[in-house]
Amino acid sequence: MINTAYRPAIKDIGAALQRLRGVVRKTPLEQHDGLSQRLGADIWLKREDLQQVRSYKIRGAFNKMSTLSTAERANGIVCASAGNHAQGVALSCYKLQIQGTIFMPTTTPKQKIRKVKSFGKDKVEVVLEGDSFDDAKAACEQYAIDHQATIVPPFEDPKVIEGQATVAMEVLHQFPSQVDYLFIPIGGGGLASGMSTVFKQLSPNTKIIGIEPTGAPAMYESFKHNQLITLDSIDTFADGVAVKRVGGLNFEICKDYLDDMVLVHEGKICQTMLDLYDEDAIVVEPAGALSIAVLDQYAEEIKGKKVVCVVSGGNNDISRTEDIRERALLHQGLKHYFIVNFPQRAGALREFVTDILGPDDDIVYFEYAKKNSRETGPALVGIELKRASDFAALKQRMVTKNFFGQYLNDKPDLFRYIM
Repeated sequence: MINTAYRPAIKDIGAALQRLRGVVRKTPLEQHDGLSQRLGADIWLKREDLQQVRSYKIRGAFNKMSTLSTAERANGIVCASAGNHAQGVALSCYKLQIQGTIFMPTTTPKQKIRKVKSFGKDKVEVVLEGDSFDDAKAACEQYAIDHQATIVPPFEDPKVIEGQATVAMEVLHQFPSQVDYLFIPIGGGGLASGMSTVFKQLSPNTKIIGIEPTGAPAMYESFKHNQLITLDSIDTFADGVAVKRVGGLNFEICKDYLDDMVLVHEGKICQTMLDLYDEDAIVVEPAGALSIAVLDQYAEEIKGKKVVCVVSGGNNDISRTEDIRERALLHQGLKHYFIVNFPQRAGALREFVTDILGPDDDIVYFEYAKKNSRETGPALVGIELKRASDFAALKQRMVTKNFFGQYLNDKPDLFRYIM
């Protein structure tokens, strides 16, 4: 049973910082000129995406494992993860020479499996179990019982929290003056509970904001109801922060120390990812973009203030690029899907192109099967606009000319088949 009254002590976080010295990188804290100029604030990025495993997860995993007893090390460790935690544990296994077993869902991309094996080398065995993280977690827990192995959890553990808290210690050493706002992405709550503890004790005037994606609001809902909430379902797009239930210990700490808890739409996250890559050649995963994506929501509040955003990870799969671009365009109102009713006569498509589409509109998806026995035939049409403001006129022209069937963007039950 975890003691929910526990609060990390600065001396224990300092001890974690010493254990991690020479193991993890002291990642850069970089001023971002573009964001600073656009928002009229002094914006700095804490680049945890530049760690060896491209996320902060190595901090908590190594700190936890380095404090194991001789007997615990001899029995080995076990964890369940489909992403960054697995890589942090794997590298810790190799550095500490502890045998580890890592359970991952069978649906885990091969690239991630290869990276885990690469970091852990001969000290790690990867076991693929089940179709979901919950399946892998259940197998992990059973393995721990059968082999007396120590579970290294991703967030709900004092030593893991103390390890993640070292990010805050670095920020305070690196930042030239008082931090006015600190933005932290939240999944299970390990990073937020650790960093908020440090700031509330050493920089109490800093306003600390936690961020989740709209599709996985586990901490947000728990805050809202003042108790731990388990979500029935989540959108796993931002997989690094997509959990159905945050840690109980993490919730208690965050409830005391966070000043605000907000949500960011996945489409906005995607646009932020694309902007960071196009403008700065920075590659982040969806979870890593959260703290920057939220800034527009605080644009008025942070004017003239000193702001730190934690870029938590950079493990993004290039095969997701089209999905990321699609979500970004939809969020900006630049891409729209319709069921279009085409008259079953020659020239109907030409009429649609010349009379319905605007001069800057582009058909990017078209699926149609001609049915000669009907007066009209439905087609699935995707249209990309140059300006979101052109949408209303486009739809009106469809209605006026009797082409309009259905608008699909706001019909999730149908739209998910396209996405």
